[in-house]
Amino acid sequence: MTTGTFIRIEALEEPGLSVSAAARVLGVRRATLSDLVNGNASLSPEMALRVEKAFGLSMDLLLRMQTWHDATRMRARADQIDVRRYQPA
Repeated sequence: MTTGTFIRIEALEEPGLSVSAAARVLGVRRATLSDLVNGNASLSPEMALRVEKAFGLSMDLLLRMQTWHDATRMRARADQIDVRRYQPA
């Protein structure tokens, strides 16, 4: 589950808010929130703080979830990154 999906379920679906209504609560553009909750954008620290203030979801938890998601996606691509370990002379 992405962080955006978690936010969609906990902050929007649970209280019955539309993306437009939640965007107004957060003080962001509808498109910005839509991208996040549909998995097309990552959670920024600022958005995490806005979600915490508006909906009570822990900013720290949300950012840890985002970091785990990003790290998992990067590990899946590790074979595409050609870097060799540095060996001092």
